[in-house]
Amino acid sequence: MARSLVIKVTAGADAPERCNQAFTVAAAALASGVPVSLWLTGESSWFALPGRAKEFSLPHAVPLTDLLDAVLAGGRVTVCTQCAARRDITVDDVIEGVRIAGAPTFVEEAVAEGAQALVY
Repeated sequence: MARSLVIKVTAGADAPERCNQAFTVAAAALASGVPVSLWLTGESSWFALPGRAKEFSLPHAVPLTDLLDAVLAGGRVTVCTQCAARRDITVDDVIEGVRIAGAPTFVEEAVAEGAQALVY
């Protein structure tokens, strides 16, 4: 079975380097042929909304919107159910292709055979 990455990003604009690292690793893994599931939790949940990634800026980094587009094109993007609820984000609000799911789904993905979980 092929290895996969389950990446949970807990930071957003509050910790831009950590946030960008998660998106960069996700996009790089996909470009290398590794299956990726990117979980947006905490402040990164906002990037599930249209236009929010475009507002993010980090010098000398690939634009977050480009990284998010790459992950959406080749992997899976999920917003944590509780994180979405605390921010009044609903399934009708998120970018097409983004799902909302909870801890049981994260655990299922993280402990799947061949999976490697990373948390940023």
